Amino acid sequence: MRWIDLYCGEDPHPRRFDRMDTVLDYLRRVERLPDEAVRAVANEGEVAPPVARRAYRVERYPT
Repeated sequence: MRWIDLYCGEDPHPRRFDRMDTVLDYLRRVERLPDEAVRAVANEGEVAPPVARRAYRVERYPT
């Protein structure tokens, strides 16, 4: 399984997910990011202001 870590802003502790779909759902529902910001994370692996209120990036790790 490959883990996906989501880093939010300056928080050094990532949130860990097992699928990108789960990451994107978290960004929509919990972080309440607009669709444009969620698409940026899905396509580019990161997003930052002014598209989102703070920076978000994902890193994938093999287990």
